[in-house]
Formats: sequence, structure tokens, C-alpha cells
Amino acid sequence: MKMMGVDVCGVAANADAAVSLAQEHQPAVVLMDVRLKGPGDGVDAAISIHEHVRSQIIFITGSREPEMIERIGLGNPAAILFKPVSDRQLRAAMDDALKSVFG
Repeated sequence: MKMMGVDVCGVAANADAAVSLAQEHQPAVVLMDVRLKGPGDGVDAAISIHEHVRSQIIFITGSREPEMIERIGLGNPAAILFKPVSDRQLRAAMDDALKSVFG
């Protein structure tokens, strides 16, 4: 992410850690995987982060099941990217998410 000029405030393996990091650092954009360790998933974390921190959430997932895509929609995604994700796709999603935060 440094090559994109973006600072990473942390990496979380589970939903609670993701929410805690977001609350501590107040990031403009969060990259979120759907599958996380432990109870709760990326959608659960994204819902909480969006409600409390107002970060833009970009989901990165390998899942294309309609049920999962519908569930991801509950997390107010700024974008959904499907693995494998190219640098160009990630940059475009980041730019769009940042524009919605900073204009």
C-alpha cells in the first residue's frame, strides 16, 4: 500500500480486532475480507465500523455466492472486489472511496 501512497494502520485477523483498530485509528478507508478468524466475519466488522467510525469499506473476497454478495451489501460497501484483485482495480476502488470522504 505504500506504493499507492496509503498508510496502513494495522491488520486484523478477527472482527473484534478490526473494529478496535478502526476505532483507534479512524481510517478513511478499510479493506475488508469477508472471512475472518473466530466469531463474526468481515461483514459484522464492517457494519460496526461503518456505524461507529464512518470509514468507507472496500470488500475483497473470493466468494461469488449470491447469498454472500447480498450479505456484503449489509456492510455498506464502497466497493466489492473479487480475488484475484489487480493493482489497477484496487487503486480505482481506493480513489473512489477517498473521493467520497474528501471530495
